Amino acid sequence: MSPTAQTYDFAKQLLASKDFFERSTRVLDEADSGFRPSEGMMTAAQQVAHVAQTLDWFVEGVRRPEGFDLDFEKHARETAAVTSLAAARRLLEAAYANAVEFIRSSSPEALARTMSGPIMDGRPVSDIVWGMVEHTAHHRGALTVYSRLLGKVPPMPYGG
Repeated sequence: MSPTAQTYDFAKQLLASKDFFERSTRVLDEADSGFRPSEGMMTAAQQVAHVAQTLDWFVEGVRRPEGFDLDFEKHARETAAVTSLAAARRLLEAAYANAVEFIRSSSPEALARTMSGPIMDGRPVSDIVWGMVEHTAHHRGALTVYSRLLGKVPPMPYGG
């Protein structure tokens, strides 16, 4: 596969992940923003905000000279402040746009650069794509459970 095709493929994977997430969570609406299955769990809005935050976290982690920001308590406080599903969806839209732009604007050499540190040590930068896709799928699944607990039926993420 050519380097340009490979970059295109990485961007396609992210966009497919976005589509699957949006499709499977579209039954949730603004009235569901504060729903959480039990105390101490993230609300629906916070789940979506966390996904957005993590997409940005991966991109920033490979851009920053100091690497990934491991202040997870700070990240949790930021996510906890999100109370609107509509606002969280806007954050997610921006985060996906940022991630796709990062991939598309990165050279094959930049994507092949090896990361070092406690997160994905020894892996190529391009591996953040599978990290983003897998993390998003995890939260997409959690949100489908939230939907069912609310009496809603989430659509199949891979359908039309």
